[in-house]
Amino acid sequence: MTAPTINDTRYPQPVEKLLPAARALELPDGQEFPSRNRLMREFRIGAPKADELLARLRAEHADRTRTDTLRTAMAVRGALLAPQTDTDTPPTPRLEYAEPIGPDPAPTPVVPEHAPPPAEPVKIPPAEPVAEVGTVGHPDTPTPTAPVRSAVVWPVILLALPAFVAIWSGWVGLGGLTGFGVVHPLPGIADGFAINTAITLPIGVETYGAYALYVWLSGRVPERARRFAKWSAIASLLVGALGQVAYHLLVAAGVESAPWWITTAVACLPVAVLGMGAALAHLVRSHD
Repeated sequence: MTAPTINDTRYPQPVEKLLPAARALELPDGQEFPSRNRLMREFRIGAPKADELLARLRAEHADRTRTDTLRTAMAVRGALLAPQTDTDTPPTPRLEYAEPIGPDPAPTPVVPEHAPPPAEPVKIPPAEPVAEVGTVGHPDTPTPTAPVRSAVVWPVILLALPAFVAIWSGWVGLGGLTGFGVVHPLPGIADGFAINTAITLPIGVETYGAYALYVWLSGRVPERARRFAKWSAIASLLVGALGQVAYHLLVAAGVESAPWWITTAVACLPVAVLGMGAALAHLVRSHD
């Protein structure tokens, strides 16, 4: 099948030369553009060229539609702006200058010819400067606070003296009933040096109890150390109270040697105090 003759030649034609023939195609009623298949069949062209030719036809149709719409709008506008022919209605005068856009300006106030002079403005005296309340410093600089006087502690000394005497004598007496006594700690070096081991009981038990109580109530130690100090201080104070009770009961009963179970408990106190003191010291310094 040979290609149709277009522009006096049967060779394939470019889109620009196919446009006049595409415009001249007869279309069915209600159809504005030929289909792509018809363009391919009429002009023996491929699908890409048919798509391009159809796009050019649609673009020309869109341009003609816009031009017709613009001409119609201009004609309507010209008809609206044309002078009226009705003799009963006077023609609207046309302005030689551009009309202002926006609301009408406010009317100019009418000032009487013999207006009184304007009153003098009331003078307001300047406000007195407010005295500064405090010093102004850098935001990051802490404001110094007034020193707080701490409570006196000398009454505690008066309270501790009689308790110290009673506790000391009780522990030393109980130590004598449980086998604690005078020893020579340096034989062959200082044979004349002697010490009563009973004093280790009040020094160890009561001193640890006071120190653990201080650590517990100070609030400046880690939580584990504070918890250990709390329970060990309570235990130390309870042991001290039981030791005083045991001593006075034994003396009141005329016992010269304590029972074995009291001797066993008292003999273990120095070792227990050493272990609790070392553990508390380690827990206090665990946050360093």
